[in-house]
Amino acid sequence: MNTIHIRHLDKQDAQVISQAFQEQGWYKPSELYERYWEEQQQGARITLIAELDGQFAGYVNVIWTSDYPSFQEQGIPEISDFNVLMKFRRRGIGSRLMDHAETVAMERSDTAGLGVGIYADYGNAQVLYALRGYIPDGRGVYKSDHYLQPGEETVIDDDVVLYLTKKLGQAQNIKL
Repeated sequence: MNTIHIRHLDKQDAQVISQAFQEQGWYKPSELYERYWEEQQQGARITLIAELDGQFAGYVNVIWTSDYPSFQEQGIPEISDFNVLMKFRRRGIGSRLMDHAETVAMERSDTAGLGVGIYADYGNAQVLYALRGYIPDGRGVYKSDHYLQPGEETVIDDDVVLYLTKKLGQAQNIKL
């Protein structure tokens, strides 16, 4: 039986994570995870690592003070940069990471927030978040530093985000 273990990021994880994503063709430099570790040490974030049978499988962050203005104003922690290696998907790892991230967020708020891209590469995440009870925050689509307005033209990229929230601790009638 496969064993999923969730733990906090350690300093020595940076190279392992970077290499794992490089093997699937994604560039995620080890410096990113070194910064995550430093911010975790400073109390700005918690980075959760998932391991499957002792092998790195994915991670997610809980950021205590979001860069997204609405979350910042309301004190809503942001679940961010959620990634499971492609070879480990569809094994419950993402759900376990999200369960833990929501538990961490509940330490400071009854609501968790997250942002999701709006094009097809984010389709699996969009479905997962909806099934977990996340709903749009009602403020529209946000890009970099502003809400997109009717008639405004933009390039659809990773910076175009729909932000969602969920009330934590409420029963969800879902099966993942």
